[in-house]
Amino acid sequence: MQTRHRSHAAFARAKELIPGGVNSPARAFGGVGGEPLFFASALGQRLTDIDGHSYLDYIGSWGPMILGHRHPRVVAAIEETLGKGMSYGAPTEAESHLAELIIAAVPSIEKVRMVSSGTEAAMSAVRLARGFTGRDKLVKFAGNYHGHVDSLLVAAGSSAATLGVPNSPGITAGTAADTIVLEYNDVEALETLFKRSGGEIAALLMEPVVGNMGLVTPSREFLTAARTLTHTSGTLLVFDEVMTGFRLSYGGAQEIHGVTPDLTTLGKIVGGGLPLGAYGGRRDVMDHVLPAGKVFQAGTLAGNPLAVAAGMATLEELRDNPPYERLERHGRRLEQGFREAAAAAGVPAWVARVGSMMTMFFQHGPDVVPVRGWKTASLSDTARYADFFWKMIDRGIYLPCSQYEALFFSAAHTDADIEATIAAAVASLAAR
Repeated sequence: MQTRHRSHAAFARAKELIPGGVNSPARAFGGVGGEPLFFASALGQRLTDIDGHSYLDYIGSWGPMILGHRHPRVVAAIEETLGKGMSYGAPTEAESHLAELIIAAVPSIEKVRMVSSGTEAAMSAVRLARGFTGRDKLVKFAGNYHGHVDSLLVAAGSSAATLGVPNSPGITAGTAADTIVLEYNDVEALETLFKRSGGEIAALLMEPVVGNMGLVTPSREFLTAARTLTHTSGTLLVFDEVMTGFRLSYGGAQEIHGVTPDLTTLGKIVGGGLPLGAYGGRRDVMDHVLPAGKVFQAGTLAGNPLAVAAGMATLEELRDNPPYERLERHGRRLEQGFREAAAAAGVPAWVARVGSMMTMFFQHGPDVVPVRGWKTASLSDTARYADFFWKMIDRGIYLPCSQYEALFFSAAHTDADIEATIAAAVASLAAR
């Protein structure tokens, strides 16, 4: 058992100063119990906490660190930009260069607007969809999380699912009334809704591969129905690719699936680990954003030079030296290893993976049930996951601190790292 005296003291101090001791509930360890670890540094595929323990990192700052921590190309770009200035509140040529990279990579994006977070991107996309269509209603799916936007924090996933607060206090009944929530992968419910109310719906928002109730993949039938129904009804299809953008492929999940939405929201990797988000899509839709159009959206630090530099360097590295084949190879091995470890220990678990994102859903059993949406994900054995999480921590593996968060690994992880992680999983599951 590791000693974590300094983390314990740091958390006690933080709780006196910050609500719950954390600046985002995803860091609170509410899904696994105990106290969060406080970190001092990171390099490549490893984290070091303030007690001096080193861990193989399987959250990657919840997704952005696809190249690993402190990648030399990204650090050099930040340092060069910092030597010139931190923020101007005025346009820079670098913003246009990053926009060109995004447009060249993501099939759906013809124009793009930068913001400071994925939440801002979702909020802005919703406003734009309503302004463009002249309609009020939104459709989202249970377990999909699109940031803490009032109209979207209804039956949300991620930390909202972990903490059991899918409908947050402070959200008015009127705001929630315009949001319709369906079960992910339920084609029949989607068809019924659009047959009845398609002409009233401004946007259908979805994660094209879900990471916020654990990893859940869409069926081909479900994606096809979403694209066909929205197109026919004049509704905008919005893909939330905050997690999946540039991770599952350079063009994101939409490139893999071959389905082109009307709008896409981006975050995490697009900022290279610094606060940056973006939303973009069809030219005729994006031209409704002020000052080209009348839909208001603004931000003092949108397109911040340091974040833009980090994002540019990250995307250029992914373009010039694509790691996706290696990530897929490591992902297949990790998936196989986790599945075999669970089977050997007699632990019922559904393992879901796409590329370098994965979740092992612990189940009450005895039969393993495929996880296709929130109804099945919510039946997970969260106590067993918590036990597994802490046993892996003691073996130097840092996994997501919730059953309902996907793990991420990076291009910095090696074959030896993957095998060490599998060995740790075997030992952790055997030590029940």
